[in-house]
This record gives sequence, C-alpha cells and structure tokens, in this order.
Amino acid sequence: MLAPLLLRGAILSPLKRRPRPDAPLPGARPTLTDVRPSPAHLDAYSRLCGYRTTPRTLPLTYPHVLSFPLAMRLMTTRAFPLPLLGLVHTSIEITRHRALTAADSLELSVHAAHLSPHRRGTEATLVTEARVDGTTVWTSSSTYLARHRTADAQPGPPPREVAPLPARAEWQLPPDLGRRYGAVSGDRNPIHLYPLTARLLGFPRAIAHGMWTVARCLAEYDTLHGTPEAAHVHADFKAPVLLPGTVTYAADGHAFQLLDADGTTIHLSGTLHQGTPRSGTPR
Repeated sequence: MLAPLLLRGAILSPLKRRPRPDAPLPGARPTLTDVRPSPAHLDAYSRLCGYRTTPRTLPLTYPHVLSFPLAMRLMTTRAFPLPLLGLVHTSIEITRHRALTAADSLELSVHAAHLSPHRRGTEATLVTEARVDGTTVWTSSSTYLARHRTADAQPGPPPREVAPLPARAEWQLPPDLGRRYGAVSGDRNPIHLYPLTARLLGFPRAIAHGMWTVARCLAEYDTLHGTPEAAHVHADFKAPVLLPGTVTYAADGHAFQLLDADGTTIHLSGTLHQGTPRSGTPR
C-alpha cells in the first residue's frame, strides 16, 4: 500500500514550488476504521524499539505507526504544499488518555493543521487522532520540516540551549537500523535507508528515524519506571542520529534525552508526564 504512495510522493516532490508558510493546506481527513494490530507486527515493532512485549498494552508510540499510511496518503497529494523527499520530522507531542490494548478497535484520522516558518525552511503540523467507540483515546501532533533557503522568511529566535541530563544507558546503532525500522513502520524516506540516498538529500550518512529514537527512549523509561495509563509526551528532534553510531540515553525525573557518545550533542530532548494537558488535544 505504501510503495505506490512513496513513488507518487517522489514524483511530485520536484514539481512543488518552494513552500510558503501562508500556502493553503488540504482539507482532507483520511480515516481508517476497525484498525487492530497483528500480533506479529506488534511484536516486531516492540522488539525493534525495546518495548516489553507483555502484557498486550500497545506501546505509547504505536498508534503513530498504525496511522502512518494515512499521513502518507495526505502528504503525497498535490494539495499538500511540502515535498515528500527529504522531509524531516522535527517534533512530536502525544497525549494518551488511557492505555490501549491489541483488542481495541481503533478509528484513526489524520489532518494537516497549519504551516509555520522555520529558520531552515517551512514546517507543517499534522494531527492524528485515535478513537474507540467514538471517544478520543490518543492524539498526536507532529511537525515536519521542508528545508530550503529562508532569506525572505522570518525564522524567529534560535533554539534554546539545553543542558545534558545524567547518562543512564548506551546503545550501539547498526547501519541497517533505518531499513529495519522502515520495514516495520512503512517510513522508507531515503534519508534513512543508505548512505548514498541520504547524501543525495543533504546528509552525510543515513540517519535514524526520529520516531525510532523517541520510541526507544520511551521504552527505556517504561522498563525503568513504567508508563502511566494517561500520559503526555513532548519530544523535539534536535540533531540527526547518523548510522551506524553510538548514543546515550539520559534522564532525570520527567525529562529524557538522547545524546551522542561523548554527551556533547543532544539529538532528542523530551518530557513524559502523567495525565493529560488541560488545554486538550493538539490543534
């Protein structure tokens, strides 16, 4: 299902003009109903990301993978203003209202919320919602960056410096991690697959998926502390993780990070809190 969408996105990417923050967004809300994960797929995802496979509670990040075909369907339309090739995931915010199980029948929908200027290009925000029996049980808000020159844009202030947290674990990442996660998630963006395809899009080597890095951090948090049924996560993908490589998981209280082996570069910075934000679901 995803291969034709990826091909369509690759063909349309060079035809799209430089994105503008005031460009119109597609109004479509692609939806899937009665979505249930297969045990084999859930196990493969859990093993690759480091989640415990029992009990059969869905990992906090798993609905993102289930809804990825919808996001692809939306981002590969002519109406979506950003080119698919080279698109970089820059942040995600997840709210889970209750724990989900493999027995839940999910209704998933995705829509494009807004565009905004970024110091390195233009970002689009996509919102995903998961419902059970008409009740919203999980939401996410993801930002995706199309990199381009911003001489005429108003990029805003540079990102705030964040101090490294105490190191808790070290992980060796193999060169094929991007291909393995792409096989499980369906996200086969060329920047994640091979050194050559990554270089064609401006990266020195293949880079790890942002969603794998946040899932691996949350899996480690879950192993050490357990994850509350109602939870709110925010994570910023600050610097690409080159493959192969060595990274350090760091954490203190509600905060977590993914650092390079020397602890000097922060690849990911996030927080996990119990409960849901008072402001409700993401825009």
